[in-house]
Amino acid sequence: MVKAELYTWSNCPYCQRAKVLLEMRNIPYTEHNLDNNDEKKAELYQQTGQMTVPFVFINGRFIGGFSDLKELDDAGKLDTIDQ
Repeated sequence: MVKAELYTWSNCPYCQRAKVLLEMRNIPYTEHNLDNNDEKKAELYQQTGQMTVPFVFINGRFIGGFSDLKELDDAGKLDTIDQ
């Protein structure tokens, strides 16, 4: 089963789109809000090299942000990643 983990900001439209896409595909996710958590943001940047939210992990693997998530979905690969 595919599981997602999202690191988001409250007022981020791309974060909202990522959640909607996962919900439409019935993919369970855990959301971690990064509002007022500069330490975790810095840690994620160091880990991934990405400076924008959302940080999207699928089955423990960093895949990028919303655009990367959408690209996987458009290619029909979201449901089969790391299986």
